[in-house]
Amino acid sequence: MYLSPFRVSGCRRSSAGGSRRTLFSLAVLACLAFAALTVHAQTQYQINPASSKVAFDLGGFHEVNGIFQVTSGQISFYRKTGKMTGAIVVSAGSGNSGDSARDNVMKKNELHVSKFPQITFAPSQFTGTLNASGESTLQVHGTFTLIGKPHEIVVPMTVQVSGNQCTAKGTFTIPYVSWGMKQPSMMFMKEAKDVKIDVTFEGTLLEGK
Repeated sequence: MYLSPFRVSGCRRSSAGGSRRTLFSLAVLACLAFAALTVHAQTQYQINPASSKVAFDLGGFHEVNGIFQVTSGQISFYRKTGKMTGAIVVSAGSGNSGDSARDNVMKKNELHVSKFPQITFAPSQFTGTLNASGESTLQVHGTFTLIGKPHEIVVPMTVQVSGNQCTAKGTFTIPYVSWGMKQPSMMFMKEAKDVKIDVTFEGTLLEGK
């Protein structure tokens, strides 16, 4: 059977063209897969309790302020979607205002630490852009649980990233009286119905987990 050299040549060109199309398709699929991994890549924020703290400040005729110690904190989040899981745990019995008598009343009568030894914040979502380095401003939504009662709050936070190190700072107010805690005359002045909370979290970012 006679084969025209033009046909053979045509077949070779067709085969080469098919190979190029196949390689192009694989390249496109690889790019799409990489983009999907980037969007859904999870980052973990491992908080260092030793260098983190929760400070409280109550106004009134006599200002009262102090700190609570962070027990643990591990947050997982997605940079693109803002979804967050995990929790930050604070020891309710660690509250220290510098006055032992006042602190004992706070722990026993207000925080009921024997029954509720932990105060927790479980973030669920952040809004804003989290930069890979430098400073970012975010709004962190989540559930703050105090004396066993959950409350939905939004915490404005400033986040500073340097390499894999991250410091997050935020300030919010707890209306503890409207949340069901009584107004103690020994702990705070009667007119103080809210407590200002300043949080500082320091820790390490673990990418792609």
